[in-house]
Amino acid sequence: MNSTHPATPPSLSLARRPSFTKTLGTLTAVGALYLAGCASAFCQTNPVVKLTRLDDRVRIEVEGKLFTEYLFGTTLPRPVLYPLLAADGTKMTRDFPMADVPGEEQDHPHHRSLWWGHGSVNGTDFWLESDKTGKIVQESLVETKSGKVGVLRAKRRWETPEKKVVATDELTLRIQAVPQGRLLDYEITLTAPKDSPIVFGDTKEGTMAIRLPQWMTLPHKFKGKMVDGTGKLVSSGGDEGTAVWGKRAEWADYFGPYRGKTYGVAIFDHPTNPRHPTWWHARDYGLFAANPFGRHDFEGLKDRPKAGDYTVPAGEKVTFRYRIYIHEGATAAAGVAERYKDYRAGK
Repeated sequence: MNSTHPATPPSLSLARRPSFTKTLGTLTAVGALYLAGCASAFCQTNPVVKLTRLDDRVRIEVEGKLFTEYLFGTTLPRPVLYPLLAADGTKMTRDFPMADVPGEEQDHPHHRSLWWGHGSVNGTDFWLESDKTGKIVQESLVETKSGKVGVLRAKRRWETPEKKVVATDELTLRIQAVPQGRLLDYEITLTAPKDSPIVFGDTKEGTMAIRLPQWMTLPHKFKGKMVDGTGKLVSSGGDEGTAVWGKRAEWADYFGPYRGKTYGVAIFDHPTNPRHPTWWHARDYGLFAANPFGRHDFEGLKDRPKAGDYTVPAGEKVTFRYRIYIHEGATAAAGVAERYKDYRAGK
């Protein structure tokens, strides 16, 4: 009698083997949980986006790798997001003034990676940095939630140099991975004090802003000398390069080549935002900002310096929403226009 095991008959296929069936079932269940939005205990212990609270920051990791940190330490004039990294770890914002990197242009020290601020709020400057400018002070972290979509909510107050509170805000960040990069939803709701309004003054110095890395910039001058930037800038309005500055558009996209690949950062202006579509304070040297308040600067209305003023009545609120899409590939290849349609549709 032959003591060896007979070969598996053709009728017993791989899919019918108990071990394979068990593995397949597990993978199917995991996939179903992921698609369902990671509401289960599995996704709480294995989040796509992980938020970790530390003393002066919240560390945000996506798919096991650092994406950014929300920094709110008392030495900062306002909370910022730094660094901001692509899926492969490439830096998507300038290091200075957060870090001293040889060869980087060290201008505009108030351009701290990614932030929201404005040059005139009830007459106080929350854009520049000095002992005469305002500060956005962290009050509390309301929520940090890991999962398929990471969520951070914080409360802050806007103080003049004399410590007078001219506004409070609640910031909500939502972070998720997408096939070609990362999505960061930035939502800020500002509330006016009960006894006074918030007046955003008409100035180009603002507002939803990023300072991009030097390799992404357009050709520009630094200290009187030309810098051969290889980046490009386009908008939904059809403008390109320096022509984007001061124009209105639903979105704009800044991108450039780096170490054999192309990377970009697009900013989407939500259709519910006041004065949508926004104006763009986008410079050739890498400042990239959406600004709904700087009308007289952008439109050359020199005889109407308050044309862009915006008032939030005492005790009332206003919300601004933006999506930052960090992507690989140029605008068309990264599907920027399609991503904006999704954002507009609430996806």
